[in-house]
Amino acid sequence: MTRGNPQAYGEASYWDNRYKNDSSTFDWYQRYAGLSALLQKYVPKTSRILMVGCGNAAISEDMVNDGYQEIVNIDISTVVIEAMHQKYQHVPQLKYMTMDVRDLSTFEDGSFDAVLDKGMLDSLLCIALFQCGTSAAISAAKMLEEVSRVLRGGSSYILVTYGDPRVRLPHLQVPALNWNITLHILPRPGSQKFDDVSSPEFLEPVPINEDGSIGPHSALDSNLHYIYVCTKTGDVGAKKGGRPGKK
Repeated sequence: MTRGNPQAYGEASYWDNRYKNDSSTFDWYQRYAGLSALLQKYVPKTSRILMVGCGNAAISEDMVNDGYQEIVNIDISTVVIEAMHQKYQHVPQLKYMTMDVRDLSTFEDGSFDAVLDKGMLDSLLCIALFQCGTSAAISAAKMLEEVSRVLRGGSSYILVTYGDPRVRLPHLQVPALNWNITLHILPRPGSQKFDDVSSPEFLEPVPINEDGSIGPHSALDSNLHYIYVCTKTGDVGAKKGGRPGKK
């Protein structure tokens, strides 16, 4: 996460100013071409998908062009949401809403079949590295709590991150989140192995040792992206009878 001031990543004003000054399309980490095989493995095209921290990325458009039928995109920046809504107002499969990922109370419990995160959790945890106290770590925990709440049983939160298991699993392996975790590893776009991203080896889960190591990939490698597929336990397709969304 090097584009901007990490201490401001949790503030809407930072992102509003950034998108006012830079309206070009930008996909964090991976574009759809790099993720498509994994997404199709875990997320049926009929799924209702929540894209958190959508920014002005093209991935949602690319997914719709590949047959995905419903993607709700949220971001804390009113500026980027208004721009994206205007851009895609004639694409019924895409919806854009201004929202803080730490408070998804607009949505009912169990209302999504998948949640996709390319850098949202990383941005909150990046703040934690630069701020004193625990507020940023608490923000990350609140985000994950909300993501788990809006997922249906049997559906998945797919996290694309630079964080290897030793630094991400402590946040993800929380019993209250009620999910099982599968790890995949993809080469970073532009790296030597990226041309082989469709290789079957990248569709195979990577075993995680108890200490968080993963064999030859155990060292932190900036040329890799770690994809955690967090599948919520519980009745498949069932909505919880918990708190309703806002009307």
